[in-house]
Amino acid sequence: MPVTLNSALQVLIFLVIVLLLTRPVGLYLYKVFNGERTWLSPVFVPVERLFYRLSGIDPEEEQKWLVYAISVLVFSLVGMLLLYLIERTQQWHGPLFNPQGIPNVEPQLAFNTASSFTTNTNWQNYAGETTMSYLTQMAGLAFHQFVSAAAGIALAVALVRGLARRSAQALGNFWVDLVRCTLYILLPICVVGALVFVSQGMIQNFNPYTVVHTLNGQTQTIAQGPVASMEIIKDLGTNGGGFFNVNAAHPFENPNAFTAMLIILCEITFGAGLFYMFGKWVGNTKQGWVLWIASAILFVIGLAVVIPAEQTGNPLLTKVGANQVVSATQAGGNMEGKEVRYGITVSSLQEVTTTATSTGTVMSFHDSYTPLGGLVLITNIALGEIIFGGVGAGLYSMLMFAIIAVFIAGLMVGRTPEYLGKKIE
Repeated sequence: MPVTLNSALQVLIFLVIVLLLTRPVGLYLYKVFNGERTWLSPVFVPVERLFYRLSGIDPEEEQKWLVYAISVLVFSLVGMLLLYLIERTQQWHGPLFNPQGIPNVEPQLAFNTASSFTTNTNWQNYAGETTMSYLTQMAGLAFHQFVSAAAGIALAVALVRGLARRSAQALGNFWVDLVRCTLYILLPICVVGALVFVSQGMIQNFNPYTVVHTLNGQTQTIAQGPVASMEIIKDLGTNGGGFFNVNAAHPFENPNAFTAMLIILCEITFGAGLFYMFGKWVGNTKQGWVLWIASAILFVIGLAVVIPAEQTGNPLLTKVGANQVVSATQAGGNMEGKEVRYGITVSSLQEVTTTATSTGTVMSFHDSYTPLGGLVLITNIALGEIIFGGVGAGLYSMLMFAIIAVFIAGLMVGRTPEYLGKKIE
């Protein structure tokens, strides 16, 4: 079954939006981490200075690579221990933050979750609505979705500084990079994004769970909670750990196709913008666009395989009489494991994006995809965040391959390999 015009237009519009956002996002990132004035400076500069004063940080003092790395590790370790403590004490979070009286998280699961969210992995071995209190979700998990993303971007910025400077004795200050990323970039976007999500029907409350009576006379418990505030950073920070067990397939976590497209856009925009920031920083934006184009080619190839494979349908479903033909009332194709409110195109676009960027947000089940469609998703995972990639990780992963490629090419032609004016030895 051929790809429909509607499907092609959805993908084309999405790619154009990503392209249009790349330069302004990259420029804004460059200004923030270079300490230049932005349109948010009048609001956040006093807050930033107050934070430095209270914490004893000298924003003018730069760190050598070892001190920078130790700062990252110490911050991550302390944050991990605090998250573990929050999980292990959640039965005392009170009726506002734990209205269901959910007990403390078991030690092994608490440690697993703490290490997972600290490292931006967000691997979940639990159902959020039955395991975590509201305070754990907000002050524990969502907090780490902010700071793990900020730490990843900070590391990428430190690498770019090292490549851009003639002498790389210092790489910046981790604490300053962390504060600026959170304050000027993540928080403002997440506040606006959460409000947009709420306007579309995503829930944001501290209500106790709702018990309803179904048509067959049974009772059902409907989970509530502060979902929108966690959903936006989950995607913007390429985290992926959802509030609910079924992640973004849940109608309270992703109400409609509009929110679905915003979620996908959040997952990829920073990765694309960081490429442009890199080019701007090294004084040659073409260097950034080369990485962007390489990622875009791999991304489009993935879409060109997955969408037709899923739209063609599943022969096993045909055998049992399932109608997989596109019509005015259904998306057609292999809808096994997919939400009807998203259809084939949005579901496929999301899963290609989430595996390419290592986000982890899901709107459909990967194991329900066709063999060919599933192969692309597995390939994206195996490539390890080089197709735009996670925030920060995508940039330094692509730079790693670029440096290796230049090194091999230099050896092949008998010249000393150089990248951005620096010899590779």
